[in-house]
Amino acid sequence: MKDYIEERAIGIAGYIIDHNATVRQTAKAFGISKSTVHADVTIQNDTKVK
Repeated sequence: MKDYIEERAIGIAGYIIDHNATVRQTAKAFGISKSTVHADVTIQNDTKVK
């Protein structure tokens, strides 16, 4: 994963946890689409977690 995407994903995850936010609320706060929020915080089956 590219560094900036990984950093954004960590920020998004933290925001969701800290604010008990929905995907829609998170997308609005970050100025991105709901699809981007979902894609950033979802581990894909073909992604290896280290």
